[in-house]
Amino acid sequence: MNFLFAETLKKLREERGLSQKQLGQQMFVNHSTIARWENASRLPDAAMILRLAKCLGVDANELIQLVVQSEDSPNVILVDDSKVILSDGLTVLEEVMPNATVTGSIWPPEAIEYAKQNQIALAILDIELGTASGLDLCRTLLEINPRTNIVFLTAYPDYSLDAWKTEASGFMVKPLTPEGVKEQPKKLRYPFRAGGAEA
Repeated sequence: MNFLFAETLKKLREERGLSQKQLGQQMFVNHSTIARWENASRLPDAAMILRLAKCLGVDANELIQLVVQSEDSPNVILVDDSKVILSDGLTVLEEVMPNATVTGSIWPPEAIEYAKQNQIALAILDIELGTASGLDLCRTLLEINPRTNIVFLTAYPDYSLDAWKTEASGFMVKPLTPEGVKEQPKKLRYPFRAGGAEA
């Protein structure tokens, strides 16, 4: 989560005596959008940053730098109900994406809670998660943050058709390999930098 951008935005807004609603009106967005930027659960896109800079009377490059800083250590999560696959997969991700903050979970509710507290750049999801569905988890993660890149990881290639009906960026067949991970950046909807394989 980019608290530096969030705190700076709130400080700039308050210094100008603007409420979230007033800034939202100037930006032509709902005040809840401003609130999400200020609680670090979302980041504005380039067009919004330019509009923010104009409304707040600041240099757009300063705001862009604050946003870029959040991408220097993107959050990557792997969710798989097999502890062995999870452990091996985390090792692969840390090797291929050395600048990323990599975490894993075997429980979808834990992944959802993590997503509520952290802006996830990439979520790699098993499709069969015990009694839960990775497809359902995908939808929930995208409700929390529509800019999350989702890649499905499964032992069953037949699931690929179901996976493509979601907003997923990619699909990999187990096991997770460095080569497979390195192929994903060119497919991501929202590219990010993670070192190693440029995402």
